[in-house]
Amino acid sequence: MKKLIAEFIGTFTLVFFGCGAAVIAGMGTGPTAIDVLGIAFAFGLAIVAMAYGIGPISGCHVNPAVSFGVLVAGRMSVAEFIGYVIAQVAGALVGALVLYLILSGKTSGWNGGLGQNGWGAGYLGQYNTTSAFVFEAVATFLFLVCILGSTHGKAPVHFAGLAIGLTLTAIHIVGINVTGVSVNPARSIGPALVGYGTNPAAVGQLWLFIIAPLLGAAVAGVLFKSGLLEPDPS
Repeated sequence: MKKLIAEFIGTFTLVFFGCGAAVIAGMGTGPTAIDVLGIAFAFGLAIVAMAYGIGPISGCHVNPAVSFGVLVAGRMSVAEFIGYVIAQVAGALVGALVLYLILSGKTSGWNGGLGQNGWGAGYLGQYNTTSAFVFEAVATFLFLVCILGSTHGKAPVHFAGLAIGLTLTAIHIVGINVTGVSVNPARSIGPALVGYGTNPAAVGQLWLFIIAPLLGAAVAGVLFKSGLLEPDPS
């Protein structure tokens, strides 16, 4: 239960800070406005904070794709994986709901957005489905390589959280204009479902933000499970 509570809080924090930066600070003007770099660091720093806050409890997956990669790598059981995913999706939903409650109190200027992921005509850089799928799969693969490598027993201790958070920041800098960056099915599910009333198209596009990250994570997990990315015995 401790692990599930930790995963709930961690995923809540990621959505609240990351998506919150996009839709609250991102709507500002002048000194209150932030750009892609600011949003990217909000997501990355949220992971750094939670890595040190809940990492000793649950490992700070806060992402079904991360848990799936860990599962494929042989580092957790199927039962643990299912519990983690339920807690992560619940945390993302509540995080998006809290953002909705805050933003609904804005007297004007809010279009109902909650930082939903997407692609295609009318969405940020207007990239097509192939571009979106390739980005999400490749970015998640690289993210899992960092996570599985930096949390290995032979990796330098105490630096995993920083490495993982900075990697997520870099992923956002590259990919926000493509898909808004998911690499995390829970992060996509929460805002899409809570914001369905104003942006139903986001729910219709959720399949990509579930399948592509899981695929990328699985490839990384297989490489570690097979020993191809495991360090040689000392």
